[in-house]
Amino acid sequence: MVGNSFRGGVHPKECKERSRDVPLRSADPKGDLVFLLGQHIGTPARPVVKKNDPVLAGQILAEADGFVSAHVICSCSGTVKALEKRRTVSGRMMDCIVIQNDGEYRCTGNWDKRDEFTALRTEEILSRVKAAGIIGLGGAGFPTHVKLAPKNPQAIRYVIVNGTECEPWLTCNDQLMRTNAAEIADGLEVMLALFPNAEGVVCIEDNKPEAAAAMQKAVSGRQKMRVQVLPTKYSQGGEHSLIRVISGIDYPADMLPADVGCLVDNVGTVYAIGRAVLYGEPLLSHVMTVSGDAVSHPGNFWVREGTGFRDLLEAAGGLKEGAEPKKILAGGPMMGIAMGSLDVPVQRNNNGLTLLLTDDNEAAEKQATACLRCGRCLPTCPAGLLPQMMAAAYEAGDLDRFEKKLYGMECVLCGSCTFICPAKRPLTQMFRQAKAEIQTARRIRAAGGEK
Repeated sequence: MVGNSFRGGVHPKECKERSRDVPLRSADPKGDLVFLLGQHIGTPARPVVKKNDPVLAGQILAEADGFVSAHVICSCSGTVKALEKRRTVSGRMMDCIVIQNDGEYRCTGNWDKRDEFTALRTEEILSRVKAAGIIGLGGAGFPTHVKLAPKNPQAIRYVIVNGTECEPWLTCNDQLMRTNAAEIADGLEVMLALFPNAEGVVCIEDNKPEAAAAMQKAVSGRQKMRVQVLPTKYSQGGEHSLIRVISGIDYPADMLPADVGCLVDNVGTVYAIGRAVLYGEPLLSHVMTVSGDAVSHPGNFWVREGTGFRDLLEAAGGLKEGAEPKKILAGGPMMGIAMGSLDVPVQRNNNGLTLLLTDDNEAAEKQATACLRCGRCLPTCPAGLLPQMMAAAYEAGDLDRFEKKLYGMECVLCGSCTFICPAKRPLTQMFRQAKAEIQTARRIRAAGGEK
C-alpha cells in the first residue's frame, strides 16, 4: 500500500442509513422501455432494428458505430414501437429506440452455463465484453472493451476496482459487494488475465464493513488480488484520488490512467465483465439506489436498461404521503444531475435516484455573498487547484487564465469546494460552465472556425 487517503476532500453527511441494509431486488417496469443510442462516451450506436420488429431480452438493438462506441442491448421482450428523439437526464434530446414491453421478459439465452476463460485469447475476451454492451457503470460511461485494450498491456501495474461509493445516500454498490462478491472477484480475475504484470485492488471505504468482509472472503486464495479498506472521505471514489492512493502517482487530466499503469472500474462494471466472459450474459441491468427523505421506501434495485425514472420511483413505493420534493437528482447530492422531470429513461451509468424535501442549492443562492478570502476551499480540492482564483477568472471572463494559468480543466467537478464554502458561492457550477465553454471553443477551432 502506498497511502491510505488522498489530499483534500470533505465529510458531508452520509445519509446512507435509509437504504444501506435494504437487499437488492428487481425493478421490472410494466410500460415502454426507452434505449438511448448515445449514453456512452464516443460515437452513438447505429440502430439495427426498425419499427414493428419483435425483440427479445439480450438482442442487439443498435450496434457500436466506430472504435469508441458500444452496443445497445434490449432488456425486455416486445416490439419496436418507435425510433425517435426523447429527452434525457441532462435535458437534451437524443435519438433512441422505444420498445413496447410485453411484460414477459423472454430472453435470447439462459446464461447459466459457465465457460472456462483461461484458454481464451485476449481478442476473445475483449470480443465477449464488447458483445455484452458493457460501459463504465460508475462514471462517464467509457466503452469497457476499449478501456481493457490499452496500447501496452504489459505496463499496467494496478487494476483498481472502485467499491468506495462515497456519494451520500447511495448504497447499491455496498449491497452488490455484500451479495455478489464472488462474481465481482471472478470479473477481476478475468481482467487480470489481460494484464500479466498487474495487481488487482478492490477499494472500499471503512463505512462498509460487511462489504469489505464479503470481498475479503471472495478474493482469499486468488492470485494477485487484495482488498484495500480506505478511510471514509468524499471524494474518495474519484479516479484520480484512487490512483494517487494505490499507486502514489499524480498525473494531469489530459493523461489516461493507462498512461500511468492503472485501470479503474466500478464494482458493477467488473461484475458485468465476469458475467459476460464466463456466461455470455449481456448487460441487461445494473444496480441503483432510490433514496431521499421524500421517498416512501428507499432501497436498492437491479434496474433493467431503458427503465424510466418514474417507474423506478414506483418500485420504491413512490413518494411519502403528502411529500413534495424540492429537488430530484439522477445520482446523489454532490455530483448528481438535477432533473426537471421523472419522465426520462435511466442510462447505464446512472447509479441512483434521490428525491429531497429541501433544496440546499436554492437556500445557498439566497445566502451567497462575495468571496470571503478565507481559503477554506484550497485544502479541500482533491486536484490541488485554487478554486478561489478560478472563480475570479471565470467571473472576469478570463477563460484563458482559467485554463492555462490556473489549470481549471483539471477540475473533476466533485463539489467539495462548493460544499465547504462559507460564502455559499456556486463554485462548481461556475467551473462546469467554464469547462463547457472552453471545450466548445476547442471544438470550433478544431473544425477550422473562429472562437
